[in-house]
Amino acid sequence: MTTSTDRQQEIQKLHELIKDIDYGMFTTVDEDGSVHSYPMSKSGEINDATLWFFTYDNSYKVTEVEHHSQVNVSFVSPDQQCFVSISGKSQLVKDRNKMQELWKPELQTWFPKGLNETNIALLNVNIEQVNYWDSVSSFQPQTISF
Repeated sequence: MTTSTDRQQEIQKLHELIKDIDYGMFTTVDEDGSVHSYPMSKSGEINDATLWFFTYDNSYKVTEVEHHSQVNVSFVSPDQQCFVSISGKSQLVKDRNKMQELWKPELQTWFPKGLNETNIALLNVNIEQVNYWDSVSSFQPQTISF
């Protein structure tokens, strides 16, 4: 059984692994079973084992998430020899307060009108498992389960 302290240590470990990696490949499953990957910029810290991403609510990845919530997000830093694969369940969130909390100016590139953008929303990923390979632990896969 995982204690609260263990869980916080695991979240902190994941934070350390991806803190300097802004972009991940967000992978969804289509209705026909095919997979699609999208480059996404993570927003905010990993709180309660949850990742956040801004998106448009009418994007195809949202349609895929609504039909099949299981997703994967991969983060890679070849310079640091760090490779992270996160699996979990995703859902669309239209909480304006959460969007204000997570907004960062760099997102203006994809959302020119900022939080006033039509159809702006969030996708969250409730993390279930993390597999990672880093130079510190050699290249033996390490696993964090939530």
